Amino acid sequence: MRKPKLSLTPLGTAMLLTVVALPAAALETVTVNVIGGDEELQKELQGSSKLMRTLDEQQAAEKQAQRKRFWQRNQETPEPPTSSEVLATARAEYKQMISVLYGEGYYGGVINVTLDGREAADISPLNAPANIRNAVITVRPGPIFKFSEASVGPLAPETEIPEGYARGEIAQSSLISDAARTATTAWRDAGHAKADLAAESITANHGSSTISSRLTVEPGPRLRFGPTVVSGNQRVRTERVVAIAGIPTGEVYSPDEVNDAAERLRRSGAFRSVSLREAEVVGPGDQIAIETNVLEDKRRRIGAGAEISTQEGGRFNAYWMHRNLFGGAENLRFDLDIENIGTTVANNGVDYILSGVLRRPATFRPDTDVFFGGYIEHEDEPGYLADTAEIGGGLTWIVSDTFELTAGLNYRASSVEDAFGERDYQMISFPLNLEWDTRDEEFDATEGFYVDTTLTPFAGIVDMPNGGLLELDARTYWGFGEKRNTVLAGRMQFGSLYGPEISEAPADYLFFAGGGGSVRGQPYQSLGTGEIDDTIIGGRSYVALSGEIRSYVRGNLGVVGFIDAGYVGAEEFYDGSGSWMSGGGIGVRYKTGFGPIRVDIATPIDGGPDDADSVQLYIGIGQAF
Repeated sequence: MRKPKLSLTPLGTAMLLTVVALPAAALETVTVNVIGGDEELQKELQGSSKLMRTLDEQQAAEKQAQRKRFWQRNQETPEPPTSSEVLATARAEYKQMISVLYGEGYYGGVINVTLDGREAADISPLNAPANIRNAVITVRPGPIFKFSEASVGPLAPETEIPEGYARGEIAQSSLISDAARTATTAWRDAGHAKADLAAESITANHGSSTISSRLTVEPGPRLRFGPTVVSGNQRVRTERVVAIAGIPTGEVYSPDEVNDAAERLRRSGAFRSVSLREAEVVGPGDQIAIETNVLEDKRRRIGAGAEISTQEGGRFNAYWMHRNLFGGAENLRFDLDIENIGTTVANNGVDYILSGVLRRPATFRPDTDVFFGGYIEHEDEPGYLADTAEIGGGLTWIVSDTFELTAGLNYRASSVEDAFGERDYQMISFPLNLEWDTRDEEFDATEGFYVDTTLTPFAGIVDMPNGGLLELDARTYWGFGEKRNTVLAGRMQFGSLYGPEISEAPADYLFFAGGGGSVRGQPYQSLGTGEIDDTIIGGRSYVALSGEIRSYVRGNLGVVGFIDAGYVGAEEFYDGSGSWMSGGGIGVRYKTGFGPIRVDIATPIDGGPDDADSVQLYIGIGQAF
């Protein structure tokens, strides 16, 4: 296929943009000819052209078909748009160009759209030409108009109207709509739910190239929240929908409260769609009812995932979830996670954990969830063998869309065999968790940050001294380019165990480094504080640092370079007396609808055991962090 040819040629005071397509296509060229105006206007008109977009889509479809034909010989070439479709697009081009001109302050523009030399507006849609090859759009913007008057009122206190909406400024149509929207929004924020634009007078004077704009706002009465009226629910009880929404009946109306209520309902997980709006009629006492329509999601859901590495073996996880267990949007979820399947690490076997949690939203207050749960776990690690059971519950306070706090009370019992012998532990713990997440995407972030930190004070009951465990996971992302196809990603992990000595602590409370999620390229959990009888001993302090540069170089295909480093020490807090190791490598990513498929190849850089394999392979779904 011949590549499209793109040319930008001076034409006096105009600029000419021509795109040439395949000779066999129904539409071969589209030319946008702008007579007068500046370069920014030319780009805006060219970028908004419907005919240009049609041609671009036609070319993209042909390229995609050609790539498919490379693999499938019988792949058909997509049909180009018909002449009737091209004519309809051309007739819509007038309105599109005028809209752009108004948006830039040109109110005297003249638009011509010709198809093979004929004006599109003069061609009947019922008598379209058999073929259309060439389209020419000619735009004469005319003079720029300025505001001779720009008024809006009455205004709510402290309302800030857009700066450009003022006498003597360029009369962009968007400024008029922005001023109207700003004025009505300010009244709504002040409790006037029915605020609206009552009248607008916009007059163009072509002799003086000016626009007179007068906007009148009708605030309406200051309203208070009335009842929450629910519809669409079938299995979730109405009173629970009202409780989860949490609209404060009797308080002054606020659109932010309505938005928060909608988000609470979505966050509960029980509904596929949520819609909230103010009632059309104001009720007695200047109260406004909130009409809430919900569509319930399927009650049950299952899911699964898998990862594999050459040394750690395979990992499989699956879950089953019920979204509305007792009719109050209670969420019951069971998870099964199996790790180290077929591992080649010495003294390392299969790990598994089965957990369950029941979560009830809007308990005590709309933004507080209560949960109860527990798990049983078997760990066969290089440094220890442990069987653990834990049960407990707690509260989660969802402060905002990006920030939440959790507090809990748990009972834990475990049986551990490690370098210090066999021991049984029992304890009560009080975990406190903070999660702050501003990432744009969970599995393939291009901007924002993520912080997850947990402080777990504990009190020993059997063979366990008192103490505490601190864990921190912080990640940040910087995307570059218009589509942020290149991303710098960084991660820091920190851990500290205080109270028990290493010989007294549960082995799964100690820290190890090496392997996926820690230091790629180094053997799994190969760094600790020493060995006893060939059994590695963990540490009480931990630091891990990771950096990646990710770039999608072509479509959904991306490449990654990364370096990891990890530290384990015997002291309670990092003081540098422990040992470091590092590893690095490269990887590829393929973007899918459920997250990127990840393939990483890593090798040791510094530290680690002398007999470590020189290359490790990691395969999974989602970025490494």
